[in-house]
Amino acid sequence: MARNNSFIRLEGTLDGLTFYRQNGTSYVKTKNQVSRNRIMNDPAYKRTRENMQEFGGATRCGKAFRESFASIARLVSDTYVSGRVTGKMRSIINKGAGVRGERNVNVVDNTEAFIGFNFNSSKPFDSQFNAPSTGPEITATRDKVTWSVADFNTDTYVRKPEGATHFKLALAAGYVSNYEWVPELNTYEPIEAKPNGVGTVSYSEAIALGGMVGGATDLTVNLSDYAPIPVTTALFGGTAIVFYQMVNGELYELAQGHSMKIAVGG
Repeated sequence: MARNNSFIRLEGTLDGLTFYRQNGTSYVKTKNQVSRNRIMNDPAYKRTRENMQEFGGATRCGKAFRESFASIARLVSDTYVSGRVTGKMRSIINKGAGVRGERNVNVVDNTEAFIGFNFNSSKPFDSQFNAPSTGPEITATRDKVTWSVADFNTDTYVRKPEGATHFKLALAAGYVSNYEWVPELNTYEPIEAKPNGVGTVSYSEAIALGGMVGGATDLTVNLSDYAPIPVTTALFGGTAIVFYQMVNGELYELAQGHSMKIAVGG
């Protein structure tokens, strides 16, 4: 792969060369001459096929993870969150039981891989909000998550974006099943179809920026509709902050500054 420094910006394939742009830079590479048929059948590409299968499993499980936070993810995520989640799932597969290419995605026993995961890598949650708090905590039945934040000074513990006058704290929670390779379907499937890729979010009341909040902020996400929770399904809890601007007595969500991290899993 090489950079294309010509003033002519080409995109597509020409004479065996593929021209494309990525992150504002033009690149050129030679066209891959290996056919899909050869990759899928040639013994020399066995390891490639194994990696492709497991990557597919990581992608499917990662999609379920993102879907479980879908209602808030659009606010707090960067452009690369999908790939970063898939990468986490791929690392979990590397620890999974089974033969290469068919190893399990054991999320339940590897929830720590996501603890501290920021949905926007350029705006870590702890850099936007760092007031002392307890939790969040997952109940023993794994169908409820709670988060309590004692009264705090917003000038000290909140890093507000330009134009923000208010913010809300949010507690999000979602379920992700373990995945396993199903030979009959030639794909990875969730061990438990329900609950998987589902979750919800609880928001605080709008809090004015400037001075003390005036009291504790207590948030609860109740997921009892999904109980009882299978032992092969993981529950993740995320803490978030969303910023607003007050205009003529109405709150308007800002376009930037929001952030969320995974704070607990079980």
